[in-house]
Amino acid sequence: MEEWSKEQWETAVQSRDKTAFYLYTPMCGTCAVASKMMNIIEQLLPEVKIGKANINFLEQIAFDFQIESVPCLLVSDGGEVIEKIYAFQSVPFLYELLKKPID
Repeated sequence: MEEWSKEQWETAVQSRDKTAFYLYTPMCGTCAVASKMMNIIEQLLPEVKIGKANINFLEQIAFDFQIESVPCLLVSDGGEVIEKIYAFQSVPFLYELLKKPID
């Protein structure tokens, strides 16, 4: 999974394609598990643009999207953020979330 800057995230959202932005911190144990899950999702759904970022370096993103904790997954489709997920639950849960079309 590629590390994204704020600009790369904004470009991905503006593409209007389904996009997922995984936000984490390196010292977070739950994030370590979530990272493994996201790596599997990236392999299962190559058509979905997925990036990641250490939230410690993206203070403006945390503020703009009112990120309350990590791990956090921002999902965009059609040029706007449609989901903000904190409980990653399982690989099947994430798979279904990211493969479903926008309502």
